[in-house]
Amino acid sequence: MSPVNKPPVASLSGTNLEFARSHNRRVVMEAIRLHGRLTRADIARLTALTPQTISNIASELQKLGFLNALTPERGTRGQPATPFVINPDGAYSIGLQIDQNMMVAVVVDLSGRIRGRCTLAVDHPTPQQALPLVRDVVETLRKSSDADWSRVLGLGLAVPGPFDVEGLSAVGPTALPGWQDLSIAQQIGTAIGMPVIMENDATAAAIGERLHGVARTFRSFTYLFIGTGLGAGMFHDGHLYKGSGHNAGEIGHMIVVPDGRSCPCGNRGCLERYVSLQAAYEALEIGDLAHATPQMLLDPSPAARARLDGWLDEAAQRLRQAVNILESLLDAEAVVIGGFLPSSVLALLIERLEPLHTSVAARRNRQSPRVIAGLAGHDTAALGAAALPIFDELNPNLGVLLKADN
Repeated sequence: MSPVNKPPVASLSGTNLEFARSHNRRVVMEAIRLHGRLTRADIARLTALTPQTISNIASELQKLGFLNALTPERGTRGQPATPFVINPDGAYSIGLQIDQNMMVAVVVDLSGRIRGRCTLAVDHPTPQQALPLVRDVVETLRKSSDADWSRVLGLGLAVPGPFDVEGLSAVGPTALPGWQDLSIAQQIGTAIGMPVIMENDATAAAIGERLHGVARTFRSFTYLFIGTGLGAGMFHDGHLYKGSGHNAGEIGHMIVVPDGRSCPCGNRGCLERYVSLQAAYEALEIGDLAHATPQMLLDPSPAARARLDGWLDEAAQRLRQAVNILESLLDAEAVVIGGFLPSSVLALLIERLEPLHTSVAARRNRQSPRVIAGLAGHDTAALGAAALPIFDELNPNLGVLLKADN
């Protein structure tokens, strides 16, 4: 076989001492984040790292300002032990979610606490239209938050997917035109003067739920993000799964009704035509879809309530099918559902999913319900986006970082 016709060989990834050091640094940080205050001996028991390694890492993290050393505590014998805690003011990052109708931005500290928040109504902005708005949002956060701006590591940006998929990426009311090129992150970074990392909003929301919500203890779960459209973020054995084209979890365009409702992608019967804010707005016969908001789903009038109930019944039927497929395919610990639906409406939707179809998830030894409402709230995607610059600072391999949590 000639070199021209030879099939491509998968690239191989090795490791090195610098990579291992970065990984161990993240392991130490996560151990302290999860457990509060830990001494070097505590960290050694939790991580299996050597005392010398822990001592070196703790000293380095102190110098960087990421850790604070507390007053040494005397035990029953030996030298007093020094507990370490996360220094919330050691670093900050910005998380920005751009949806079709809204920007949500947060500043978080190293402990994950929100130190500033800003929202802005938008209407399907292109990157060029969004650039001055992003600058304004960042400036508003700088002035209104108590964060030390000199210690802001960067901005994580969450936008709807998919990225660069013909027929899906830039059509219809659930898409954002012009955002399919990942190099846009560099353009925004130049405009605001800080590093920017861009991620699919459903993936970012899964990260946010993993760090701040009900999925903290899960190693494998699927997060369904109900926004204007529908997407999913997936963790498998502690690894965040993105797919070969950065588009894993684009379940909104999974066909659940053959020859069903037409979708702007060109197919018929796509899941998000039944399960999404857009589908709910249409069911409630909201006329001005471009300016519809989730709060409109709470209209107490009898006619609106009847239409909402009708949408919930149909959405639950289609979503039940999708949950069955995801459970059978991924065998995860749970399916977590969140996004922009009002919490009361989300609760009604999950309630209507019962009885779920039988799948491999119907195990006698289950430790949690098969379907769970997310707890991180409407800021979930922005919180997940804000985690990206912090992860990148500690170790550029996000999958390794998130696997280190357990």
